[in-house]
Amino acid sequence: MTESIESLMARRDRVLGPGASLFYSTPVHLVRGDGVWLYDGDGRRYLDMYNNVPVVGHCNPRVVEAMTRQASTHTTHSRYLDGMILDYAERLVALHADPIERVIFACSGTEANEIAMQMARVVTGGTGFICTDATYHGTSLLVRSLTDAPRRGRPDVHAIPFPQRYRPLVEGVSDDELVDAYLAEVQAAIDDFAAEGVRLAGIILCSLLANEGLPDVPPGALRKITDLVRAAGGMVIMDEVQSGYCRSGQWWGYDVMDVVPDITTMGKPMGNGLPLAACAGRADLVEAYRMRTRYFNTFAGTPLQAAVGMAVIDEIESRGLAAQATDVGAYLHAEIDTIVADVPCVGDVRSVGLFLGIEWVHDRAGKAPDAAGAVAMADRLKDGGILVSNAGAFNNVLKIRPPLVFERQHADHFLDVFRDAVREL
Repeated sequence: MTESIESLMARRDRVLGPGASLFYSTPVHLVRGDGVWLYDGDGRRYLDMYNNVPVVGHCNPRVVEAMTRQASTHTTHSRYLDGMILDYAERLVALHADPIERVIFACSGTEANEIAMQMARVVTGGTGFICTDATYHGTSLLVRSLTDAPRRGRPDVHAIPFPQRYRPLVEGVSDDELVDAYLAEVQAAIDDFAAEGVRLAGIILCSLLANEGLPDVPPGALRKITDLVRAAGGMVIMDEVQSGYCRSGQWWGYDVMDVVPDITTMGKPMGNGLPLAACAGRADLVEAYRMRTRYFNTFAGTPLQAAVGMAVIDEIESRGLAAQATDVGAYLHAEIDTIVADVPCVGDVRSVGLFLGIEWVHDRAGKAPDAAGAVAMADRLKDGGILVSNAGAFNNVLKIRPPLVFERQHADHFLDVFRDAVREL
């Protein structure tokens, strides 16, 4: 007999401590997965449209086989020579823009971003970072300082308003004028650091601004922002934990945004569930960081990680998942647009590849964010067998980010459930 949700929640609070976060007003008890599907203890099937960890699908056979094979061969820490790790590192670096030449492996996006920020500090001698005012990059002490950062007020962090067209910094202006307004905010942050005697270390951005709500960014904005920071002596760090691994239809979100980073970070999708992350950068930056810190991580850069990481790349390339993400994402966006055309509580639908955001508002004209409405919609979809969640600067954006093996037939299933849920409103 399956243990009840109430019993599981009580045990969870008892052993993990009250407050450990869960999705949905009535949480889901998952017991297995297969491709884009997850199953609860009663055998009910859910379409996973949120989880970018199993980027090539839950229990992917190629990944499981690689993991099993290597775990049956040997598992060690990273202080032994192993050709597989080098093969994987070379292959990973080759997927990036030309300046990216070296890689440091880690186990989580937080660790990768911590390394990136420390690296920027080492090579610039600075401590000041610029980020957006609705960002999230991880949970370590340094990286967490970026979360909910005010425009001014933290000694080594100045936040800027994230560039967007939906709720622009200045209304009624051209794209070029809007970009100039955001550039002025970046320059003000640079100037404030200088006035405070704080040397600039760099800027860190999710290339698709995922936690900000996947905004419609004015063309050229991120490139001009990062060019301004680089001209002031700072490093450009692009966080690809959510944006990378063909989520956008290209390998990296920074390609979509026409930005070439000095340092880039990767995480969740790399291991399809196995803890695997990386920080990659220019050769001089990585070498300076290694010489200064002698960084070591017991579980990072191991044969097991390399075997699984290779299998994930093999699966993406052999199945043409980048092109599939572009095709299915465009189809999904167009169909959602049709469904919500006359729905006043949906203010905007945005997408980049197979990553979509549906902005929930109290009314379309006023654009007042409706986080409660987004939460209620996520619950309704869960009851209909669809797993999504809410995010964004106001927590009012339905975040749709399924595994890349998500196909049109799965999109049609979601659309049927979504259409019915919208009608219930």
